[in-house]
Amino acid sequence: MGEKVYELRRIKKEGKGMPLIGDEFPKMEVKTTQGMMKLPKAFRGKWFVLFSHPADFTPVCTTEFVAFQKRYDKFRELNCELIGLSVDQVFSHLKWIEWMEENVDTKIEFPVIADTGEVANTLGLIHPAKATNTVRAVFIVDPEGIIRAILYYPQELGRNMDEILRMVEGLHKVDHEGVAVPANWPENELIGKGTIIPPPADIETARTRKDEYKCYDWWLCYKDE
Repeated sequence: MGEKVYELRRIKKEGKGMPLIGDEFPKMEVKTTQGMMKLPKAFRGKWFVLFSHPADFTPVCTTEFVAFQKRYDKFRELNCELIGLSVDQVFSHLKWIEWMEENVDTKIEFPVIADTGEVANTLGLIHPAKATNTVRAVFIVDPEGIIRAILYYPQELGRNMDEILRMVEGLHKVDHEGVAVPANWPENELIGKGTIIPPPADIETARTRKDEYKCYDWWLCYKDE
């Protein structure tokens, strides 16, 4: 265990820090429960959500895996795949997946990365106070391999998978319709299921904006779903 902690600290010290929103997802080859994969190439043409968990056989992480699997079909309807990650060996992942199928009637269908710490360090996921654990993080990556969103959670707080699903769906809207997505969409307090039109870039557009869309003012206009 001491050597593992030392190695992870060395990797962390030599790392370049986590990538940011708008960066290309780092190219890497990873060992998973479904074989070797090259990221982001394996998901070319698709969105994918990479999420890290602190460790296998832990209570909160187990509830998260079940929750992700229960929504897996909804993610795939959005052309989005899932892939998990923790600093655990592949046999640990496989036994944990087997345990979930046998004990909570949930068959995990998405791959899980078995990491030595190299992948977690590349993505900036090593917990600062617990050198052998990854934080709860989420990377949402688009079909071009660009990181579009990053979420971080403390170890004690499980993620809300419906929010992650909402984010993927909202980013589809942003890309396909050239709009912005309001708070709590699709149940926003001001515009319901509507989406926000980008602010005008010139005087003429501002002048005519209210004739084209529903508006609270020229800078706050929206279109209904």
